Amino acid sequence: MAHYFENDETLKHDIQKSVAIIHNKQFIFYTDRGVFSKKGLDFGTRTLLETIDCNQIHGKVLDFGCGYGPIGIYIAHESDAEVHMIDINRRSLELARKNVNTNHVNVQIYESNLYENVDDVFDYIISNPPIRVGKTILYQILEEAKKHLKPHGQLWIVIHKDQGAKTTMEFLSQFYSVELKNKNKGFYIICGTNN
Repeated sequence: MAHYFENDETLKHDIQKSVAIIHNKQFIFYTDRGVFSKKGLDFGTRTLLETIDCNQIHGKVLDFGCGYGPIGIYIAHESDAEVHMIDINRRSLELARKNVNTNHVNVQIYESNLYENVDDVFDYIISNPPIRVGKTILYQILEEAKKHLKPHGQLWIVIHKDQGAKTTMEFLSQFYSVELKNKNKGFYIICGTNN
């Protein structure tokens, strides 16, 4: 099986167009094999985006592990923030660029293995993190986010209770002030503020 956090150049394309309605706004997303949530906007990401109040989002935002781009595109569309989007998967980045153009937003997109190519510090890091990388790398992603957040900056993630939401919150509490913002069908929307 091809993982969405790897680059498999041999994987045949099967580009699909999907429509997502988020807070009564319509977005068009192109997806493909070898990327997360090929069938369109997943429930966890939708819950995350419907929980965030974009009127409160300002400054710089990093969409970590952007995939084909729904988080960064939605935030760029609904706020005045400067949005950066990163992923390790080149196919995801190609789709993200296509979706950015399709949805008429202005963002910065670049390839990065974890935070390797991230030079900025951000007011927000928002992610549906790649659970399948395993707990060690997942926790590394969440801990290292702190280095790329401004003081009082926020890390927002979505994680399902069956994928370790509660233990992840306990882990995050070592580095952030942690708040559970929403729960929906087992998905936890977690916010960690950089103290």
